Amino acid sequence: MKIKNFINGTYTNPMSYAWLDNYNPAIGKVYCQIPNSSEEDVELAYQAAEKAFPEWSQTTYEARSRILIKISELIESQLEQFALAESKDNGKPLHLAKSMDIPRAALNFRFFGQAITQFSSESHDSVGLDAINFTLRQPIGVVGCISPWNLPLYLFTWKIAPALAAGNCVVAKPSEITPMTAYLLGDICNEAGLPPGVLNIVHGEGRRAGQAIVAHPKIKAISFTGGTKTGAEIAKTAAPLFKKTSLELGGKNPNIIFGDCDYEDMLNTTVRASFANQGQICLCGSRIFVEASIYDKFKTDFIEKVKQLQVGHPSQSTTDVGAIVSKNHLNIILDYIEIAKTEGEILCGGNPVNTPNFENGYYLEPTVIEVKTNRCRINQEEIFGPVVTIMPFETAAEVVNMANDSNYGLSASVWTNDLKRCMRITRQLNVGIVWVNTWLLRDLRTPFGGMKASGLGREGGLESLRFFTETKNVCIKY
Repeated sequence: MKIKNFINGTYTNPMSYAWLDNYNPAIGKVYCQIPNSSEEDVELAYQAAEKAFPEWSQTTYEARSRILIKISELIESQLEQFALAESKDNGKPLHLAKSMDIPRAALNFRFFGQAITQFSSESHDSVGLDAINFTLRQPIGVVGCISPWNLPLYLFTWKIAPALAAGNCVVAKPSEITPMTAYLLGDICNEAGLPPGVLNIVHGEGRRAGQAIVAHPKIKAISFTGGTKTGAEIAKTAAPLFKKTSLELGGKNPNIIFGDCDYEDMLNTTVRASFANQGQICLCGSRIFVEASIYDKFKTDFIEKVKQLQVGHPSQSTTDVGAIVSKNHLNIILDYIEIAKTEGEILCGGNPVNTPNFENGYYLEPTVIEVKTNRCRINQEEIFGPVVTIMPFETAAEVVNMANDSNYGLSASVWTNDLKRCMRITRQLNVGIVWVNTWLLRDLRTPFGGMKASGLGREGGLESLRFFTETKNVCIKY
């Protein structure tokens, strides 16, 4: 099977007719090919978007809203097909794709389809000056959206839905590792009545197709989710071109557990926050800090629960931990586990798994490592896999210092029933998102993003609509 680019409402071969192999990580074999797109393909997509922009930007909010909501309904109607494609492409358990990834992708379109009808601007009456100021928020033009492999359709739609709702036309690139659900989205858009050229999907490598989108002189904004190193390269290219950029990058998130927490709720949620999606979520709590008074109990109970997690083929209903997304990424994680042997003690896991009948797949035991210091590499560098560290702390001041002692600042979880302590710590943590007594509880109206090396800007709700519009002040003297 050959996946194709989706340009001007039509599935199109790459202009060079060059292809890349796409692997099924659960069996370690090629199951389709995708375009190895180049600057020429990106230019073709840009031209289609540029042509479509005048009419789409003048389409009423209500009309845009109806199309986006229709896309949402069509995704929901094909939940099974999309979930199977996502699980096969990414290696995640099928039940996770059904319950989280695909429903959230549909919700992204519905949410922004509704949000655009409520998007408002401001006016300021300049009393005594006989003047009034009002603000226009106008679509930018043609924008670029580049999404990662860990939550393929979930994060792809998180970008394109607000861009389209705001009246922009889009040149988008999904990850070359997980292209399938973005490919399937083309037919959905056509059926929903999205005009040709409004959304264009170009497949290929980041260093080639992605770079061509970022470097294109007339693509006016870039929304990117992915690794911090790649984000830095994008910023280096985009800044001299004065492009708007939104960069949602890596994380090394602390999970801070105090002795007065609701213990069973904390324990169950911590297992999920550590190993959901094979630990391949930028929000996973990969550094676990536990108050010394309950540390030994937590260590025993946590390891017991982790050992109960089932590693297996994504299609099996009993699977808790599916396949790592690629062989290359599995090897990177294994390299970190080797480093961990010199920096701490592996309490459980750490070994590749030979799943019966799927021996060539990319499987790894969920891994827990006890460390003595936060300054070790495995506590400072993003591993992005089913690997967490644990260590004790004595005081709130100590754990806040360790939590903040990181180049990253995306999210944190805090487990305590002490309201005063909760309020102090949430103010002190240098992160963009803090969950208290929960994890990954998302309200799409709230701002999402990180500090430091975890990114630039915010997405979500009105923040996304503001990013994808240009603000213009108009002053009228009367």
